[in-house]
Amino acid sequence: MDSLAIVILNWNGRGFLEQFLPSVCNYSHGAKIILADNASTDDSVAFVKTNHPSIQIIINESNGGFAKGYNDALKQIDSEFYLLLNSDIEVTENWLEPLMEAMKDPQVAGCQPKVLSFQERTLFEHAGASGGFLDHNYFPFCRGRIFDKFEHDEGQYDTPMEVFWATGAALLIRSELYHKVGGLDEAFFAHMEEIDLCWRLKKQGYKFMVVPQSHIFHVGGGTLPYLSPRKSYLNFRNSLYMIIKNHEGNLFFKLFNRMILDGIAGVRFLLRGEWKHLASVFNAHIAMYKRLPHLLKQRKEIKRTSNSFNSQGLYKGSILWARYFKGVAKFKDLNQRLFVSK
Repeated sequence: MDSLAIVILNWNGRGFLEQFLPSVCNYSHGAKIILADNASTDDSVAFVKTNHPSIQIIINESNGGFAKGYNDALKQIDSEFYLLLNSDIEVTENWLEPLMEAMKDPQVAGCQPKVLSFQERTLFEHAGASGGFLDHNYFPFCRGRIFDKFEHDEGQYDTPMEVFWATGAALLIRSELYHKVGGLDEAFFAHMEEIDLCWRLKKQGYKFMVVPQSHIFHVGGGTLPYLSPRKSYLNFRNSLYMIIKNHEGNLFFKLFNRMILDGIAGVRFLLRGEWKHLASVFNAHIAMYKRLPHLLKQRKEIKRTSNSFNSQGLYKGSILWARYFKGVAKFKDLNQRLFVSK
């Protein structure tokens, strides 16, 4: 068994592979590097075979999205640790050592590096920044990024800490635990599936860490632009999916409250004339209703197999209220007493 497999999921990403594979190869000594190709129609695979012959290639039969793409590939990889890495990431020298050091704690299911913007290299990047959290309505935010507000990295979040979720853009995770809970939920297709995975493992008592001593640079939005209506649909839909599956306590009131907040977001789209995004909210709710019976079955199974929920990383306040009514734009300015801690 190889100790660490770095698995890069690719779909028609020849340009990113040409640009960023050299840094992964140069700075990942001792790790096995694998390209998991999601049935690309460009010359991605041929490029890697010619220019990086040491990289193992797994070709998936179809493009089933981020979740299914990784699930299909990881079933074929025998390694103690998986590092799921986006193709649009530039890694840095010695990026692996701090991450692997964090995994020496057997209670740590997974961890992530600090994620900075490739284009503006002193800014935190959307996907994970310096660790992920959820508020009491299950809206995600990060150290260094609250909704559309990105902080400059000045070392203010360089302390390793336990978080609620680690980004799927660069997620180091124990293979045994990944498979134990069934991997990524393929119904998500893409977006928030890593939060759902982390949540399910935290309900087994495990924890996730951010290790800022390791840092990477992420392009972001390489496959699906941040302002895409399709992305809005996936985010609204998948958020409801994971709430139904994982929420502790009375589901009806929590779900009802969240759907009201989604409705307010829909009104905001309406007032801005963003009709496609408004349709995304509506279609996300329709998709949730259609899948509700299956989600409730998943919820029942998750509750049956849960033993000790590690809720550290939950924020007992409203990140919406803090950002849009109180004007909080920086993680450090949030009421730190509202964070769940042991």
